[in-house]
Amino acid sequence: MTKVSTETQPKPNETISVIMKEIQLYRIDLNLLVVFEALMLEGSVAGAASKLNKTPSAVSHALARLREQVGDPLMVKVGGRMQASPFALQLIEDVRPVLMSIKRVLKLPEPFDPASSTRVFRVACPITAKFQTHVLDAVHNIAPDTRIEWLSAPREVHAAVSEGMIDIAHMGGERHLPDGFEEAELPPMEFVSFVRDTHPCIENWGPDAWTRYPHVKVAIGDEVRSPVEEVDKTDGTQRHVGALIAEFAGVAPLLSSSDYIATLPQEIMAWDMEQYGLQPLPPIGQTPKLRARFHWSARTANDPACVWLRELVMAAYRDAHSEAAALVAARSGQETAT
Repeated sequence: MTKVSTETQPKPNETISVIMKEIQLYRIDLNLLVVFEALMLEGSVAGAASKLNKTPSAVSHALARLREQVGDPLMVKVGGRMQASPFALQLIEDVRPVLMSIKRVLKLPEPFDPASSTRVFRVACPITAKFQTHVLDAVHNIAPDTRIEWLSAPREVHAAVSEGMIDIAHMGGERHLPDGFEEAELPPMEFVSFVRDTHPCIENWGPDAWTRYPHVKVAIGDEVRSPVEEVDKTDGTQRHVGALIAEFAGVAPLLSSSDYIATLPQEIMAWDMEQYGLQPLPPIGQTPKLRARFHWSARTANDPACVWLRELVMAAYRDAHSEAAALVAARSGQETAT
C-alpha cells in the first residue's frame, strides 16, 4: 500500500487559498461578502436583513449566489438558527480584515482644520492689489501656520494645475478648459482707462485723445487677449501701444509721471489709482467685460483643504471686485450700480 506523504497535502489554512484561487475573482460581487459577514454576525437571515436594510429574500438570494461561487453551503439552518460550516468559519477570518481595509480606504477624508494646518497652498493669479491682500490676511487670521505661494499664471498653467503644482488658478477670457478640470464663474472684469489726474487728455477725452497719446500694455501671455484689442480692430480708433511691460505693478508708477494711458480691469488698478493719483475714464469704444473664472483639478474637487482654499479665494475676489467698482465710481463721479 502506497503511503502518501503529508508534506504534499495542503495544510488547513492553505485550503481557503487553494479554493479561492479556483474562483474567478472578477465574478465575485463585493456585496456578497458584506452579506456573508452580516449573516455570520447575526446568525439569521432576518437579522442580517435588518442590519443591512435589505429584504430577507435579497439576503437569501445573495447567500445562494455566494454558495454557488465558493462551492460550499457556508451556513445551514439548524434548530431555527443558521450554523456556519467549517469553510465559512475559516472564510470569515479572512474576509473581515479585507472588508475593514476597504472601508478604511473608502472612508471620507477628515475635515480640514485650518487652525492647526501647516499645509502649503499655491495660487496662480496675475491679480494682486487688494485681492491678494484679502486672501493673505484671511489665511493669516484663520490658518496662521499655513503658507500661500502666490504665483503669476505660468504659460503651462493647465499642466501645473493637473500635476498638483497649483491648487487653484485664475483664468481670464474665453479659453477652453480641458477635461479633468472644474471651474467656477465669477463676476467679470470691467475695463477702465487710467491716466494721471493732471493729464491733458482729461478735458477733451475722446477718440482724438485716445489715438494721440501713447498706451501702455501688460504682457500676460499669448493665450489671453484684452477686449481692448478687439475694439481697436473694429471701431477705427487704433491706439498706439508705446510701451509693453511684464507686470501690472509697474503701470501706475509709469502713468503717474507720463502721458501714457492704460486700459485695464478696475480690479487691478483701483487701489493704485488711489495711491498714485490716477483718473479713471471710460474706454473709447464698446469694450466688453472680461470673463473671469477660477479652475482646479477635478482630482482635488472633494479635498477638504482645497475646498476651504477655493471658498476663501473666491470670496476674496468677489469682495475685491465690489470694492474696486465702488472706488472707481466714486473717483469718476459715477454712482455704483446696484
